[in-house]
Amino acid sequence: MDLQTPLQYKIWADRRTLDAVARLDQRSASAAFAFARQQLNHMVRVEELFRARLIGAADPYASTNTHDVPQLTALDHRLMASNRWLQDYVRTLPPGEIGKYIRFAFVDGRNGMLTREEVIYHLINHGTYHRGAIGHALDLAGAHRPADTYTVFVHAAEPARRDAGPATDHRSSD
Repeated sequence: MDLQTPLQYKIWADRRTLDAVARLDQRSASAAFAFARQQLNHMVRVEELFRARLIGAADPYASTNTHDVPQLTALDHRLMASNRWLQDYVRTLPPGEIGKYIRFAFVDGRNGMLTREEVIYHLINHGTYHRGAIGHALDLAGAHRPADTYTVFVHAAEPARRDAGPATDHRSSD
């Protein structure tokens, strides 16, 4: 299975979210800004934990979040670096390795076992979940919430697919 397109989607959606958070007025929307930074911090820490697990290194953290949250610019840099690393990792992974299991311990001490492909899908889905929470915070702050669904991504990447002709009715006549 080609994971490059879902990873390109993740990069696109992460970038849109980071840019929307950066546009927040930090005085009038301080709660939304703080919440978004906390969510982004969690997202990137989870990605960095799973990166270590994918390469067989020790976990770099004992938790998936921190009391002191890095500045948005640092989170932006780390999240985009993580995205580039994931793309390179998938692109250079030897054939047959994507389906192999890795064993690891979660930060709560419980053991886990996933294929490398499942780890990548987890990270894609994990980001989607937290971008949704950030989007809700943006809504509550009256800020711009970027559309970050996969369909918007596909049609932005391939505009000709948006107006490809009349829809086909696939309903059964039974």
